[in-house]
Amino acid sequence: MALASLRKLTTQSQPRLTSLSFLTQSQIHRPSSTKKVTDRIVRLSAIDFQGQKHSVIGLTGQTLLKALINTGLIDPDSHRLEEIDACSAHCEINIAQEWLDKLPPRSYDEEYVLKHNSRARVLNKHSRLGCQVLLNHDLQGMVVALPEPKPWDTS
Repeated sequence: MALASLRKLTTQSQPRLTSLSFLTQSQIHRPSSTKKVTDRIVRLSAIDFQGQKHSVIGLTGQTLLKALINTGLIDPDSHRLEEIDACSAHCEINIAQEWLDKLPPRSYDEEYVLKHNSRARVLNKHSRLGCQVLLNHDLQGMVVALPEPKPWDTS
């Protein structure tokens, strides 16, 4: 009996789709936790190996590598996986000194990949893997330098 009453109530309380068509966008309730894409934008600057400055737009929670790929500054085929286990340091980026403190420290795995990619086996303190740097609003305006492509990466 209670089940029948519940079914009757749910079928009666469902609004018709045509009755909502007159509502404007501002009248529809949106949860406060939903953010606009514009609220997630992080603007950066990247300097390529020729010294040209480029504007980069990324989203919070996105990797620096993804933002650079979307801008066209890094070839997407050079780094297919964003997992440190499959990394070959093709996404090595140099971060300006004033932004290093705003980034979390490198993991052991990231340091290992960077050291073994270096010709001298010495870790450059400005080097980070773009696939390991997550963008957030604290990094708004960050300046990064892209390394010169390896001879085997150029066509």
